[in-house]
Amino acid sequence: MKFAVIVFPGSNCDIDCYKAVEDTVGESVDYVWHTATDLSAYDCILIPGGFSYGDYLRCGAISRFAPVMSEVAKAAEQGKFILGICNGFQILTEAGLLPGALRRNMSMKFRCHDTVLKVVNNDTPFTREYSKDEEITIPIAHGEGNYYCDEETLAKIKANNQIVFTYSDNPNGSLDDIAGICNERGNVMGMMPHPERAVDTLLGSEDGKRMFTSILKSWRDLHDAAANVR
Repeated sequence: MKFAVIVFPGSNCDIDCYKAVEDTVGESVDYVWHTATDLSAYDCILIPGGFSYGDYLRCGAISRFAPVMSEVAKAAEQGKFILGICNGFQILTEAGLLPGALRRNMSMKFRCHDTVLKVVNNDTPFTREYSKDEEITIPIAHGEGNYYCDEETLAKIKANNQIVFTYSDNPNGSLDDIAGICNERGNVMGMMPHPERAVDTLLGSEDGKRMFTSILKSWRDLHDAAANVR
Protein backbone atom coordinates (compact mmCIF):
# COMPACT_ATOMS: atom_id res chain seq x y z
CA MET A 1 0.00 0.00 0.00
CA LYS A 2 1.22 3.49 -0.81
CA PHE A 3 0.31 6.71 1.01
CA ALA A 4 0.58 10.30 -0.21
CA VAL A 5 0.79 13.26 2.16
CA ILE A 6 -0.28 16.39 0.26
CA VAL A 7 1.79 19.48 1.11
CA PHE A 8 0.42 23.00 0.58
CA PRO A 9 2.28 26.22 1.32
CA GLY A 10 1.57 26.55 5.05
CA SER A 11 0.97 22.87 5.86
CA ASN A 12 2.57 22.14 9.23
CA CYS A 13 1.37 18.65 10.12
CA ASP A 14 2.73 16.95 7.01
CA ILE A 15 5.75 15.53 8.84
CA ASP A 16 3.50 14.27 11.66
CA CYS A 17 1.32 12.43 9.11
CA TYR A 18 4.34 10.99 7.34
CA LYS A 19 5.84 9.71 10.60
CA ALA A 20 2.49 8.35 11.77
CA VAL A 21 2.25 6.17 8.66
CA GLU A 22 5.84 4.98 9.09
CA ASP A 23 5.42 4.24 12.79
CA THR A 24 1.97 2.61 12.73
CA VAL A 25 1.82 0.59 9.52
CA GLY A 26 5.32 0.82 8.01
CA GLU A 27 3.99 1.27 4.48
CA SER A 28 5.43 3.40 1.70
CA VAL A 29 4.67 7.12 2.02
CA ASP A 30 5.61 10.19 -0.05
CA TYR A 31 5.24 13.92 0.33
CA VAL A 32 3.33 15.26 -2.69
CA TRP A 33 3.45 18.98 -3.52
CA HIS A 34 0.19 20.86 -4.16
CA THR A 35 1.09 21.37 -7.83
CA ALA A 36 1.10 17.63 -8.56
CA THR A 37 -1.16 16.46 -11.38
CA ASP A 38 -0.96 12.69 -10.95
CA LEU A 39 -1.89 10.69 -7.84
CA SER A 40 -2.43 7.41 -9.66
CA ALA A 41 0.41 5.71 -7.76
CA TYR A 42 -1.27 6.16 -4.37
CA ASP A 43 -3.89 4.14 -2.51
CA CYS A 44 -4.52 6.55 0.36
CA ILE A 45 -4.21 10.34 0.31
CA LEU A 46 -3.70 12.27 3.53
CA ILE A 47 -4.43 16.00 3.58
CA PRO A 48 -2.72 17.28 6.73
CA GLY A 49 -3.39 20.14 9.10
CA GLY A 50 -1.77 23.55 9.07
CA PHE A 51 -2.53 26.92 7.59
CA SER A 52 -2.56 26.37 3.83
CA TYR A 53 -1.88 29.62 2.00
CA GLY A 54 -1.92 31.30 5.41
CA ASP A 55 -5.66 30.57 5.76
CA TYR A 56 -6.28 33.86 3.97
CA LEU A 57 -9.85 34.54 2.84
CA ARG A 58 -11.17 31.42 4.62
CA CYS A 59 -9.52 28.16 5.71
CA GLY A 60 -9.10 25.92 2.68
CA ALA A 61 -10.73 28.42 0.29
CA ILE A 62 -7.55 28.90 -1.76
CA SER A 63 -6.26 25.33 -1.47
CA ARG A 64 -9.36 23.94 -3.13
CA PHE A 65 -8.11 25.45 -6.40
CA ALA A 66 -4.65 23.85 -6.21
CA PRO A 67 -3.87 21.56 -9.18
CA VAL A 68 -3.62 18.50 -6.93
CA MET A 69 -7.24 18.85 -5.79
CA SER A 70 -8.54 17.75 -9.18
CA GLU A 71 -6.53 14.57 -8.68
CA VAL A 72 -7.87 14.17 -5.14
CA ALA A 73 -11.42 14.40 -6.51
CA LYS A 74 -10.55 11.82 -9.17
CA ALA A 75 -9.09 9.50 -6.54
CA ALA A 76 -12.24 9.87 -4.43
CA GLU A 77 -14.37 8.86 -7.43
CA GLN A 78 -12.15 5.82 -7.90
CA GLY A 79 -12.87 4.75 -4.32
CA LYS A 80 -9.42 5.46 -2.95
CA PHE A 81 -9.16 6.42 0.70
CA ILE A 82 -8.95 10.17 1.40
CA LEU A 83 -8.41 11.47 4.93
CA GLY A 84 -8.42 15.20 5.70
CA ILE A 85 -7.24 16.25 9.15
CA CYS A 86 -7.97 19.72 10.59
CA ASN A 87 -7.02 22.08 7.71
CA GLY A 88 -7.39 19.01 5.49
CA PHE A 89 -11.01 18.66 6.66
CA GLN A 90 -11.60 22.33 5.87
CA ILE A 91 -10.11 21.86 2.39
CA LEU A 92 -12.32 18.83 1.68
CA THR A 93 -15.48 20.77 2.58
CA GLU A 94 -14.36 23.77 0.53
CA ALA A 95 -13.72 21.42 -2.41
CA GLY A 96 -17.19 19.90 -2.08
CA LEU A 97 -15.88 16.42 -1.35
CA LEU A 98 -17.57 16.54 2.07
CA PRO A 99 -20.77 18.40 3.02
CA GLY A 100 -20.94 21.39 5.36
CA ALA A 101 -18.37 23.98 6.41
CA LEU A 102 -16.03 24.81 9.29
CA ARG A 103 -16.58 28.16 11.01
CA ARG A 104 -14.71 30.09 13.72
CA ASN A 105 -14.83 28.43 17.13
CA MET A 106 -17.78 29.64 19.17
CA SER A 107 -15.36 31.05 21.76
CA MET A 108 -13.48 32.91 18.99
CA LYS A 109 -10.31 31.46 20.53
CA PHE A 110 -7.76 28.98 19.21
CA ARG A 111 -8.15 25.71 21.11
CA CYS A 112 -5.21 23.35 21.60
CA HIS A 113 -5.65 20.45 24.01
CA ASP A 114 -6.74 16.81 24.28
CA THR A 115 -10.38 16.00 23.58
CA VAL A 116 -12.50 12.93 24.16
CA LEU A 117 -14.28 11.66 21.05
CA LYS A 118 -17.05 9.13 20.70
CA VAL A 119 -16.80 6.71 17.78
CA VAL A 120 -20.28 7.00 16.26
CA ASN A 121 -19.56 5.02 13.09
CA ASN A 122 -16.96 2.23 13.16
CA ASP A 123 -18.10 0.89 9.78
CA THR A 124 -15.70 2.97 7.67
CA PRO A 125 -12.25 2.14 6.25
CA PHE A 126 -10.81 4.59 8.80
CA THR A 127 -12.51 3.36 11.99
CA ARG A 128 -13.09 -0.37 11.68
CA GLU A 129 -10.62 -1.20 14.45
CA TYR A 130 -12.50 0.95 16.96
CA SER A 131 -15.64 -0.16 18.76
CA LYS A 132 -18.91 1.61 18.21
CA ASP A 133 -19.51 4.20 20.95
CA GLU A 134 -15.94 3.78 22.18
CA GLU A 135 -14.42 6.90 23.72
CA ILE A 136 -10.93 7.84 22.57
CA THR A 137 -8.55 10.70 23.39
CA ILE A 138 -7.27 12.73 20.42
CA PRO A 139 -5.81 16.27 20.52
CA ILE A 140 -7.24 19.30 18.73
CA ALA A 141 -5.46 22.47 17.57
CA HIS A 142 -7.68 24.86 15.62
CA GLY A 143 -9.44 28.19 15.53
CA GLU A 144 -12.04 27.22 12.93
CA GLY A 145 -13.38 23.81 13.88
CA ASN A 146 -17.01 24.71 14.39
CA TYR A 147 -18.77 22.31 12.01
CA TYR A 148 -21.96 23.61 10.42
CA CYS A 149 -24.46 22.47 7.79
CA ASP A 150 -28.10 23.26 7.10
CA GLU A 151 -30.97 21.18 8.51
CA GLU A 152 -31.52 19.26 5.28
CA THR A 153 -27.85 18.28 5.07
CA LEU A 154 -27.76 17.32 8.75
CA ALA A 155 -30.77 15.06 8.31
CA LYS A 156 -29.14 13.49 5.27
CA ILE A 157 -25.76 12.78 6.89
CA LYS A 158 -27.54 11.30 9.91
CA ALA A 159 -29.70 9.07 7.71
CA ASN A 160 -26.61 7.91 5.78
CA ASN A 161 -24.58 7.29 8.97
CA GLN A 162 -21.96 9.81 7.84
CA ILE A 163 -21.21 11.21 11.30
CA VAL A 164 -18.08 9.33 12.33
CA PHE A 165 -16.94 11.12 15.51
CA THR A 166 -18.59 13.43 18.03
CA TYR A 167 -17.03 15.43 20.87
CA SER A 168 -17.87 14.69 24.47
CA ASP A 169 -17.32 18.34 25.47
CA ASN A 170 -17.76 20.15 22.12
CA PRO A 171 -14.80 22.56 22.38
CA ASN A 172 -15.72 24.65 19.33
CA GLY A 173 -19.54 24.79 19.17
CA SER A 174 -19.93 22.25 16.36
CA LEU A 175 -23.44 21.38 15.26
CA ASP A 176 -24.61 18.21 17.07
CA ASP A 177 -21.10 17.86 18.60
CA ILE A 178 -19.75 16.73 15.21
CA ALA A 179 -15.98 16.16 15.12
CA GLY A 180 -15.67 14.11 11.93
CA ILE A 181 -17.79 13.01 8.98
CA CYS A 182 -17.43 10.90 5.83
CA ASN A 183 -18.97 11.05 2.37
CA GLU A 184 -21.90 8.82 1.40
CA ARG A 185 -19.60 6.18 -0.06
CA GLY A 186 -17.46 6.17 3.09
CA ASN A 187 -14.05 6.47 1.37
CA VAL A 188 -13.55 10.18 2.12
CA MET A 189 -13.36 11.32 5.73
CA GLY A 190 -12.57 14.61 7.42
CA MET A 191 -12.02 15.34 11.10
CA MET A 192 -10.79 18.31 13.11
CA PRO A 193 -8.85 16.34 15.83
CA HIS A 194 -5.36 15.07 15.01
CA PRO A 195 -5.00 11.25 15.11
CA GLU A 196 -1.43 11.54 13.79
CA ARG A 197 -0.49 13.25 17.07
CA ALA A 198 -1.82 10.34 19.11
CA VAL A 199 0.08 7.28 17.90
CA ASP A 200 2.32 6.66 20.92
CA THR A 201 1.90 6.86 24.67
CA LEU A 202 4.87 9.24 24.70
CA LEU A 203 2.57 11.70 22.91
CA GLY A 204 -0.08 11.32 25.62
CA SER A 205 -2.31 8.87 23.71
CA GLU A 206 -2.03 6.13 21.13
CA ASP A 207 -5.75 6.18 20.32
CA GLY A 208 -5.02 7.56 16.85
CA LYS A 209 -2.93 4.55 15.92
CA ARG A 210 -5.90 2.36 15.03
CA MET A 211 -7.02 4.84 12.39
CA PHE A 212 -3.95 4.05 10.32
CA THR A 213 -4.11 0.31 11.00
CA SER A 214 -7.79 0.40 10.02
CA ILE A 215 -6.87 1.96 6.67
CA LEU A 216 -4.26 -0.70 5.96
CA LYS A 217 -6.58 -3.56 6.93
CA SER A 218 -9.39 -2.15 4.79
CA TRP A 219 -7.08 -1.81 1.79
CA ARG A 220 -5.77 -5.36 2.20
CA ASP A 221 -9.29 -6.77 2.47
CA LEU A 222 -10.32 -4.94 -0.72
CA HIS A 223 -7.32 -6.29 -2.60
CA ASP A 224 -7.81 -9.82 -1.29
CA ALA A 225 -11.44 -9.70 -2.44
CA ALA A 226 -10.40 -8.43 -5.88
CA ALA A 227 -7.78 -11.18 -6.18
CA ASN A 228 -10.36 -13.84 -5.33
CA VAL A 229 -12.71 -12.50 -8.04
CA ARG A 230 -9.94 -12.74 -10.62
